Amino acid sequence: MKSAERRKAIVTLLMSQKEPISGGVLAERFNVSRQIIVQDIAMLKATGYEILSTHYGYVLQTSPLAERVFKVHHTKEETEDELSCIVDLGGTVVDVFVWHKVYGRIEAPLNIFSKLHVKQFIEGVRSGKSTELMSITGGYHYHTVRADSEDVLDHIAEVLDRRGYTVPELV
Repeated sequence: MKSAERRKAIVTLLMSQKEPISGGVLAERFNVSRQIIVQDIAMLKATGYEILSTHYGYVLQTSPLAERVFKVHHTKEETEDELSCIVDLGGTVVDVFVWHKVYGRIEAPLNIFSKLHVKQFIEGVRSGKSTELMSITGGYHYHTVRADSEDVLDHIAEVLDRRGYTVPELV
C-alpha cells in the first residue's frame, strides 16, 4: 500500500470510529512501524485534518472533507457499478442505510474508497456470506459519501443520476 493510500485509509478509519485508535493498532493494521504512523499523522495534520493525539490514541476532530447523502435505487447486479462510480470519481462510501417501516433506520458502515474494497464487498455478498441491506427495501437505500470537495460530490451526483441510480427526494 502506498503512503497516500494508507493516509486516506487512516483518515477513513478515524472518521468511522468514535473512540481513539492507538498508533500501535494503526501500525499493525497497515503493516508498518509506529514511526511511519506518526509521520502519516503529521502529514495529515499538515494538510488540514484536525487529529488529536490523546493518551488512548488518535482522534479526528473534524473533517475537511465534503459529505453528502445520496438516495439510490438499483438491482443487486448494479451494486458493483454504483460503488465503482463513486470511488472512481474520488468518493468514499462511508455507509449504507435504509428506512424500514417497522424498525426505522438500519445502518451499516462500509468505508469503501478503492476498487479493492469494492471487489471485497461484492465478493462478500455474492459468496452468500450476507446480502445487501437494500434487499429489505426493494433496492432503495442511502449512502453517505465523502470527497475532497463539493465539486467532486456534484460530479458523483451527475454520474449516478445519468446511470439512473439516484432517486429524487419528494419535497
